[in-house]
Parts: sequence; C-alpha cells; structure tokens
Amino acid sequence: MKITTTLLLFLLISLSTICCSSYEGNGFPLKLISEEREIELGKLYLPASIDEFEGIYPEEEVQNYLSSIGKRLSQKAQRKMDYHFYLVNSNIVNAFALPGGPIVITRGILLTLEEEDELAGILGHEIGHIEKRHHARFVEKQLAMNLILQIGSFLLPQNLTGEILFQLSKVSAGLLSLKFSRDQEREADESAFFLLINTNYSPEGMLKVFERFKKMEKSRPPEWLSTHPLPESRIKSWQEKIAQHKLTGPYIKNTAKFDEIKKMILQTKPSFDEFEKGKKAYKERDYEKAEKHFEKALELYPKNVPALIYLSRINLKERDYPSARDYAFRALKLNPELFSAHYLCGLSEFGLQNWERSLAYFEKAKKLIPFEGSVYYYLGRNLENLGRLTTAKDNYQKALEIGPKDAPWYEDCYRRYNRLK
Repeated sequence: MKITTTLLLFLLISLSTICCSSYEGNGFPLKLISEEREIELGKLYLPASIDEFEGIYPEEEVQNYLSSIGKRLSQKAQRKMDYHFYLVNSNIVNAFALPGGPIVITRGILLTLEEEDELAGILGHEIGHIEKRHHARFVEKQLAMNLILQIGSFLLPQNLTGEILFQLSKVSAGLLSLKFSRDQEREADESAFFLLINTNYSPEGMLKVFERFKKMEKSRPPEWLSTHPLPESRIKSWQEKIAQHKLTGPYIKNTAKFDEIKKMILQTKPSFDEFEKGKKAYKERDYEKAEKHFEKALELYPKNVPALIYLSRINLKERDYPSARDYAFRALKLNPELFSAHYLCGLSEFGLQNWERSLAYFEKAKKLIPFEGSVYYYLGRNLENLGRLTTAKDNYQKALEIGPKDAPWYEDCYRRYNRLK
C-alpha cells in the first residue's frame, strides 16, 4: 500500500507526541531507538559535525593518541557502543558526543588542558552522555525522526523525500547545540567518575578542568559551558565524590605522551591563529586581506585544512576555477571525508563545465551530508547539462523541499523544476 508523505508526517506528529509524553508524564522512557539505529544516527550526523568544526586535525599521531585514551575509557563503559574519537581543527573550546559513539573534541579545548587526566575527564564525561542515552532521547523526541524508525528504518537517507531530509537537518542542528539539563550533567559526571577510577586516571583532573573553566566564564566563557552548565553545586559534588571514595594508589595524572602531543599541536598554533585573522577578514568581506592571512597560514603549516577551504572559496568568488579546485583538492587529500572539500571541488568542476566530474563530487557530498539542499540543486544542474532530465527534475524537487527558501539558488531551482515538470 502506498502511503502519502502527508499521511506519514501526520503519523510522525502523533508518534512524536506519544514519545514526548512518555518522558514528561510518568517518567518512563519509551525507547524508540535501538542501539543499532543509534549507532547509524551517529554515523549519519558525524560528517556534518566535523565539517561544522573545520575538519579533522590532519596528524595521524595525534588522532591515534586521542583514540588510545578514548578506547581505554570506553572499554570500561557499561554500554558497548561504536565509540570513536576525533580531534577537529576548530579554535572553539568545545567537546561533544553524538548518538551511538562518536566523540569530538576541538583543538581549542585540548590546548586549554595541562595534563592527561584532564583530557581523560573530558572524554569520560562525553562517554557518560552516551551511556545515559541523552542524545538518543533528544532524537526520539524530534518531529520526523519516528518516520525513519517506524516506517523506513532501513532506507538509505538519499532515498528519503526532501521533506524528511529537511527534518533530518533540523535534528542535526539540534544535536550540535544540545543543551543538557543539570540532571543530565550529574548523570554524565557520575559515569565519568567511575570510568576514570576504573582506568586508573586521577579524577582530580576533571576538577581542575571545572575550576579553570569557571574562571574563564568571567571573561571569555568556553563554548563547552553553553551546552554543559557548570553550577557551583556540580563542582562541589565532584569534590565530595573524591573525598567519599578516599582514593589511594598510583592514579595517572600525566604522561610524557600527552606533553609530546600538546607540543605538536602548539607548533601549529601560529598557523591557525593566522587562519583566524583571515576568517575575520573574510566575514568582513575584505577578501584580499583574508587571502594574505590564509596564504601565510599555509606557509606556517601546509596542512592547514580550513585555510585551504577558505582559499578555494575566495578563488570561486573570483571565478578562478582551476585554483579553487586545486585548493579544495589539497584539502580533500588531507581529509578525504570532508564535505566542504567535495562540495568545493564540485563547484569548481561545474564552473569549468566538467559536468561528469562535478556530478561525482556532488554525489559524494550527498552521501556525506544528505540534507543539504544546494547539493541537490547542483546535482540537478549537472544532470540537466548531461541530458538526464527526469533525474534532474527529481533532484530539483528535493532541493526545493529542503531549502532554505532564501538561498541564492532557490529561485533558479524553482524555475528549472517547473520547466522540466
């Protein structure tokens, strides 16, 4: 039996209402997402999260070190999820988890840490949120998520309608700005504390993080505090846990490897500082000044992925498509799964009228982030140029459904869709 999109959305609203009332009424969590589905959701939203925070830090030794700490902690976790750990390039002081196991920390937050037990504390806290299903509970409450779970649970995202992809994009944005309640923070802290002592890490490291962030709150609050509230009662509770357990023994505070890794990251800091200056100039539309800062950033550290991405954007504005493609491709070689790099390669090839190449890049971009409307617009443009008009029309329709309606491509997409329809 064929079910219309309108009927599916009606079912969705009903299921979402049931889901929300199950939490807020009797307090018993109606578990709509299986662990398998939770893991799939984490994988679905990871590329958008990495892109938002300027790509993976491109040093394998650093990533391996972070993973080794994370895996050590996650092996003691009660929920055996698909835990993976990523350091991203962003200067923002933040860390977050996604449903099912991905945990992301920024270069910015790592540079605020002084010893390995502090890093373990941050990672343990994020594992704690996954342990308590805080992200999964958020997703369960969202409008449209029940459609994926109840009706098309094994459909690939690219086979879904534009309306549903639009709802998926709203969930993605919500996960990245998810603000935890004080009770949720307490639960994550509880999990983190036992993960730390069960892996022989000193819990005093997390206390130092709390106290340092509390001081930073008065001047330049870390982004982490905007989603992880830190009242005095939370610090006091952690102190009480340490006193209550009367910890003795050889708990790990720091290692030579942590100092070595932090030193490596500090060596690239001048390049990323230069990048931040360029990004500021770019936002002010002083592209000539921005370009100089980005080029300087690459002189200092040739693997500066966000500098490569912004230089590609500048060259696209100047319609220097070969240079734009070269910068984006260099970023792609460093971060093969970076959405922005595939997207910019696609735009560059489109400008060069290489329709097949452009199509391939946008197809990959769609697989990474299936809810970006402009990707479907450019897929449609390439397909139209290749004479594949029916498929072009279908992509234009998805682009229009996802939007946003104020995007510069939207009007042209609307005209092209109606002409082909």
